Amino acid sequence: MTAFSLELYHVLSGIGPTLLLTSDSIKQRLGATALDSVHEYRLSSWLGQQEDIHRIVLYQSDPGLTPWTQRCIRQADCILIVGMGEQEPTVGELERMLEGSAVRAQKQLVLLHREDGPPPKGTAEWLNMRSWISRHHHLSCPRRVFSRRSLPKLRELYQRVFEKCPDRHSDFSRLARILTGNSIAIVLGGGGARGCSQVGILKALYEAGIPIDLVGGTSIGSLLGALYAEEKSSNRMRVRAREWSMVRGTILDLTYPITSMFSGAAFNSGLSSVFKDKQIEDLWLPYFNITTDITASAMRVHTYGSLWRYVRASMSLSGYLPPLCDPKDGHLLMDGGYINNLPADVARSMGAKVVIAIDVGSQDETDLTNYGDSLNGWWLLWKRFNPLAEKIKVLDMAEIQTRLAYVCCVRQLEVVKESEYCEYIRPPINHYGTLEFGKFDEIAEVGYQHGKTLFDVWQRSGVIDSMLKDRHQEELHKTKTGHVSDYTDMLQLNTAEVPVSSNACDPSDEYQTDYDEEMVESALSDFEAFPAGSEHTEGDDTLLNISIRLYDSPTIAVKL
Repeated sequence: MTAFSLELYHVLSGIGPTLLLTSDSIKQRLGATALDSVHEYRLSSWLGQQEDIHRIVLYQSDPGLTPWTQRCIRQADCILIVGMGEQEPTVGELERMLEGSAVRAQKQLVLLHREDGPPPKGTAEWLNMRSWISRHHHLSCPRRVFSRRSLPKLRELYQRVFEKCPDRHSDFSRLARILTGNSIAIVLGGGGARGCSQVGILKALYEAGIPIDLVGGTSIGSLLGALYAEEKSSNRMRVRAREWSMVRGTILDLTYPITSMFSGAAFNSGLSSVFKDKQIEDLWLPYFNITTDITASAMRVHTYGSLWRYVRASMSLSGYLPPLCDPKDGHLLMDGGYINNLPADVARSMGAKVVIAIDVGSQDETDLTNYGDSLNGWWLLWKRFNPLAEKIKVLDMAEIQTRLAYVCCVRQLEVVKESEYCEYIRPPINHYGTLEFGKFDEIAEVGYQHGKTLFDVWQRSGVIDSMLKDRHQEELHKTKTGHVSDYTDMLQLNTAEVPVSSNACDPSDEYQTDYDEEMVESALSDFEAFPAGSEHTEGDDTLLNISIRLYDSPTIAVKL
């Protein structure tokens, strides 16, 4: 538990001044009787000062339900239940207490995995036992987290760890960005074979040092996004995506075209062989995809359930594949591109500070032939097959249907492109056809070269730095004005166990200008009631309390 606490403390220190508190550290600083009820006012006052001074305060509970553990729970706006992913998902004693209590703090599940161990599996069982969990995270942990060192040796090890800047691509860094509202999402649009360029862009994105905390997609983007969320590696993702694109094999699946030209069986088989029985909950990265529910005439956002089925549903083009019947409610699901081909707005609603949106949809021709008030099909046929006739551009029935289906998407796409939270990317792939999957390598290389050029510009113009800065730093700077001496005194009080890191990033958000008040209101609606006993005052809107508890073990609370 100490290793996990220090690991999280290290990455949070890269976002802003962070303090880790345990019952032992409280007694060392305020005296052996500091946690006694007679000193309640003194302790509450001191903790309030620390929350003013620090961007984040972590409260680590005791193993049992002690007064300090109760304090951690009361202080928390968000409680993290931390467990070992490879263990059985039984509910611990403190969790049962939390479930039956009136604690209104948000509760999230964090599952730890060994970096050389198997991928996540069976997450649904953990979640089904905890209906009160609002979100879950999978963390691949360095070996030192599971070290058998004694506590003094472990603290000595982390003293050396604290001297280095946290790895922004690590899972702990991702958790820290999500907890502090600094997550970066990538959404991949639909566009058939043109989507292969997204593979190259993801590789360039990693090389540019831009981390990804949330992945979403539509149509081909849902497939590629799922592969990336499962692998966390653009290289392994590319191998699997290329293999799928070369052996789709739907031509052998032709059927009598009442609903569609293909039965969908071969397409289903290909996707199920790629993802096996993987569930969305078991992916390393948080993931969602979009489908069009033609039963309810609505957009569906899928964040849990059978991965291959919802990827298949999101790729079900009308006329080619039949709608997929949702195993949960029987609704008919079609390609998500009909309703939202670039779901940056969905990623934003899921808490992303910045959304990188990659658009690979077709761009419709507008220089069509003006044929007047009526159109003779025989004349059109003659024009198309006569090599000496003047070439004309007239839409066929399938093209008209497609354009009608994407009308609402065009409108939504313009809103996304104009939004301040979104970085819109359009690689130069207009001349590639929707079904040219045989050109996978060529299209992927186009995306990679475009990404390298674009991200180099981002680096030199400060866009990447802005993405990685803390969105609340400016407000916190104002809050801390006039408390410099208190802050200095606090630094001197820190023990060797929880030193304040000096490698904190220099955060400030240039993205959130018009959206700051909106995000504060959204955050306050998410955490609509502060627990009894928490030190919340009017105007203290940027503070967020988080409590973290190891499954059937001590708890940490985090004050943001």
